[in-house]
Amino acid sequence: MNIKMKKTIKKILLYLMVIGIMLAVLLPYIWLIISSVSKKVDILEVPLKLFSNHLTFENYKNIILGSSNQTTDAASRFMTAFKNSTIVSILVTLISMFIGVPAAYAFSRFDFKSKLFFFNSIMFLQMIPSIALIIPMYMIMIKFKLLDQKLTLVIVYLSFILPYIIWIMKGYFDGISWELEEAALVDGCNRFQAFYKIILPVSSSGIATTTIFAFIMSWNEFFYALNFTYTTSSKTLPVLITEFSSKFGTDYILTSTAGVIASIPPVLLSLIFQKYIVSGLSSGAVKK
Repeated sequence: MNIKMKKTIKKILLYLMVIGIMLAVLLPYIWLIISSVSKKVDILEVPLKLFSNHLTFENYKNIILGSSNQTTDAASRFMTAFKNSTIVSILVTLISMFIGVPAAYAFSRFDFKSKLFFFNSIMFLQMIPSIALIIPMYMIMIKFKLLDQKLTLVIVYLSFILPYIIWIMKGYFDGISWELEEAALVDGCNRFQAFYKIILPVSSSGIATTTIFAFIMSWNEFFYALNFTYTTSSKTLPVLITEFSSKFGTDYILTSTAGVIASIPPVLLSLIFQKYIVSGLSSGAVKK
């Protein structure tokens, strides 16, 4: 077998692997979309058909307008949960970025007492399972009468998203040459001006990537939202979607429809800012 043939076979195997991974990732989501525009009779039909003969957008109308006549009232509360998820995710993302980026810069550029201890402590928080923290957090929320509030979710989400941002952005700042700031300081900038005018623009791709990940993490969070909220005024989408069921069984159609709508914001963000995500994950700025 010659070299050209070997390269061709390797290329074919590579494409087959890529196609297999894409199918494994996309097929469940494609089926979710198909289910959301189908009728229940088509989903339960045997043998199962890939495409329904009775496509309808009535399910989306019921969800968005809250006019479902199904056995569960989750559809009527969907838009409220959507608003709750939006408010919580935006607040968590803004606060965590506002605090996390300067904190990461400080860990990257300044030497201060117990710096390694504080940074390792932050990283240690990332390693603790959520299930181990739920009881002490729950007791704290009861003590301060914060249960079943959107503010509760904001505080709790910050406890694990903020360390993630500090960790990611510190690694990104470490990859930016110190000479850039030295040049700015020589030109008359103070440290804050060098950070604001030089470092932030240079690290824009990393900041954009981290912002998107922070939003998606808070948008998709389920465990804490399930335990700290119990009324419509504070429930988020991941929790509400589990309630599309009743004593008569799960409403797979409305669950699929709700899942599609809930996935739209993170999917759109990922598609719109795809180039920032790729560049932010693959490179820093000017390497040392």
